[in-house]
Amino acid sequence: MNFHLEDNFWHPIIKISKLKDGQKKMRRIGLRSIMIVREDSQVFATDALCRHMAWPLAYGGKVKDDCITCPLHQSKYDLKNGEVKEWSPFPLLPIYGRLLGSLRKPSPLVVHETRELDGWIEVRLSTA
Repeated sequence: MNFHLEDNFWHPIIKISKLKDGQKKMRRIGLRSIMIVREDSQVFATDALCRHMAWPLAYGGKVKDDCITCPLHQSKYDLKNGEVKEWSPFPLLPIYGRLLGSLRKPSPLVVHETRELDGWIEVRLSTA
């Protein structure tokens, strides 16, 4: 069966039993890397890479209060809507931190819709 990823399809991405509360996983849908997070019984799906320097958020990213913080430069995103909460505040030297932050303009994470069905977490890719 041929289909295009931009079509409005739900993609089974991981079995529900394989994603425990507090876990993050990276998966692929076609060429797109997706991060799946279960936090307080909610499942979030976003693009997998930090928008600042393309670091994989699932590897070392900290989740708290429905936000994920990149382990590389501490950029922080809301998992519900992708909104930038903080943009590259690290390292702690203010001039160097501003310089690193200026390498790219703040941009939100792309958030994808999720659902649980027949033992699977499914993702519908955002068109954003």
